[in-house]
Amino acid sequence: MRTLNKEELYKIYPSSDGKRMADNTLQWEWIALIKLGMDAVFKDRPDVFVAGDLLWYPVKGRIDIRVAPDVLIAIGAPKESRGSYIQFAENNLPPQVVVEILSPSNTAKEMEKKLAFYQTYGVEEYYIYDPIRFIFSVYARRTDTLVLQEISEEEWLSPILGVRWSMKNGILELFRPDGQPFLSYLELFDEQNTALEELEQQREEMKNKVQMLEEQERMILAQASRIEQEIKQFKQEKQRADHEQQRADHEQQRAEQEQQRAEQEQQRADQEKQRADHEKSEKEKLIQKLKELGIDPDAI
Repeated sequence: MRTLNKEELYKIYPSSDGKRMADNTLQWEWIALIKLGMDAVFKDRPDVFVAGDLLWYPVKGRIDIRVAPDVLIAIGAPKESRGSYIQFAENNLPPQVVVEILSPSNTAKEMEKKLAFYQTYGVEEYYIYDPIRFIFSVYARRTDTLVLQEISEEEWLSPILGVRWSMKNGILELFRPDGQPFLSYLELFDEQNTALEELEQQREEMKNKVQMLEEQERMILAQASRIEQEIKQFKQEKQRADHEQQRADHEQQRAEQEQQRAEQEQQRADQEKQRADHEKSEKEKLIQKLKELGIDPDAI
């Protein structure tokens, strides 16, 4: 027998049961928040399928056995579009996690039937939240039974999802494994606008900083130009001073040479005077000696 493809199966296993997805806006907002938040948690996992209000058929050939959880998560099922979740076409993999958001129309008998259904067909974690009466319940599988859990300190960390469910002041909050909260579209919109405003402020601050740096650069360049001019002037002054020093050294050298010549002339003059004085002294001695001998020096 030929195996039917999913499009053919969807004609046999209807994608709608004729019921509304949500009974009121509050219920719808919670369904959307959790479904889209789970999408974000598993955005990098191609093997995790998350759906909201999708009919789940757990038994082959039994279109009467079905339920549409407000949110279902099937880990191991490919992330692709579906008209319904037909379990035998998914390698007989049941959703491991389901979530129900209660509305005033939900009855205790209806919720008992859903608990029995999820217990029978392999759900491992079952979450129920009543956003009007602020009641939060968690069922986790223990062997073959979904057992109501005692939530320690009003928090529950899902072993399967890694998501933390927290009831503070009666309000349910969900946190991704990285600690970031699930946010609604409006919260994301406000957060994005805040981020854009901060980015614009950072851009304006950066622009002002760039202008300030450019002004500082102009001042530094002007100062560098002045310093360069002063260095140039200093070099010119130094060259002039060196030239003047060289000329002064030359003049001093010439003066020293003139002094040496004058000293040499003085030495020669002194020598001539000494010689003249010596000759005069010798002449006087000779005249004296001649007189002593009775000789008239003038007669000689």
